[in-house]
Amino acid sequence: METDPGFIAAVEEARQGQAEGGVPIGACLVSKDGKILGRGHNMRFQKGSATLHGEISALENSGRLPASAYEGATMYTTLSPCDMCTGACILYKVKRVVVGENNNFLGGEEYLKSRGIEVVVLQNEECIKLMTDFIREKPELWNEDIAV
Repeated sequence: METDPGFIAAVEEARQGQAEGGVPIGACLVSKDGKILGRGHNMRFQKGSATLHGEISALENSGRLPASAYEGATMYTTLSPCDMCTGACILYKVKRVVVGENNNFLGGEEYLKSRGIEVVVLQNEECIKLMTDFIREKPELWNEDIAV
């Protein structure tokens, strides 16, 4: 799965977020037939947004689509999704969430599973390092991002 185009795009987005000085979390939404619908990264600090996490950014960048376009899709994300992003995946009937890592943050994975969504955790070394470095270097921004 680490070679899936959706996961590669999510990691590229996380790197972009890091390069912009933001939280290095990327995401990519891929339709059930393998088409990338949207990709994005956490833009809370870059855009002064309260809600623009990586998964929300990917959804935003997929544009206005009919509900059927999201149903059965896979959300690739470099970090375990927070409650807001978990809810968005449930709302849009995403079938599977592929998580780069959950060492640095454990989000709503169990809730996703309880709602019938497959969750795959990769524990990808690059994803772990991106977040570990960010949390160490910018703990105040990290705490703001997760509402601590």
